[in-house]
Amino acid sequence: MVAGQIRIEDVVKIFRHHDGQETRALSGIDFTVEAGEFVSLIGPSGCGKSTLLRLIAGLEEANSGALYLDGQKITRPDAQRGLVFQNPYLFPWLTVQANVSFGLKARKVYREKKDEVKKFLHLVGLKDFGQVYPHQLSGGMAQRASLARALINRPRVLLLDEPLGALDAFTRMNMQDEILRIRQEEQITMIMVTHDVDEAIYLSDRIVIMTPGPAKIETVKKVPFPRPRARSYPDFLRLRSDILNILNFGGHLEEPPYQI
Repeated sequence: MVAGQIRIEDVVKIFRHHDGQETRALSGIDFTVEAGEFVSLIGPSGCGKSTLLRLIAGLEEANSGALYLDGQKITRPDAQRGLVFQNPYLFPWLTVQANVSFGLKARKVYREKKDEVKKFLHLVGLKDFGQVYPHQLSGGMAQRASLARALINRPRVLLLDEPLGALDAFTRMNMQDEILRIRQEEQITMIMVTHDVDEAIYLSDRIVIMTPGPAKIETVKKVPFPRPRARSYPDFLRLRSDILNILNFGGHLEEPPYQI
């Protein structure tokens, strides 16, 4: 895969309702995700994180500003930007293998690329489950299938909209390691929406912290320590506390007693 750069330039998104009222979801969003980076978007519920992800995917259109993939303006959905949702949304009448193959068939490239189906099932740890139906899968396995379905189109950027939010804590941590392994093997740009600060620190190169709607970028935090990362490591906990303070969930200290 070839990792892509995402450039977001002064993007504004306004939703207009049937009663004539307007909701400004995003206000002047401007930043760049470099090729091969893992960037997480965090902020209060309803602040516009998923809206921004849908703009990058091409599922929504900005009212002003522009978004670019490798210098090309994003105007519509495209296989170069894969999207994984919180719920896997697998077709229940199709096997795992058929679900993963679906994008190739829709693009009419299945015949020449059908050998890649087994490769991507193996990549996500489902090589022995190709003939299983979605209702026979655990939540974590279903999300693995959803990842394979997005990755098989070889996108330059993978967009993750709270992909682990519905999983139990232990499965979630295991899937975080799987996402890092896939990123390492495929060298792909990843942008993830999450409400979990620990998850953002564990996975990301940088964390974009957004304000309550209409969302602006409050600050961008670089995660300054290498992988693999221990969740109990003092620097991990310091950065966690710093981010929680920015989000106003850090308690009542006047100022943090350290510098990140």
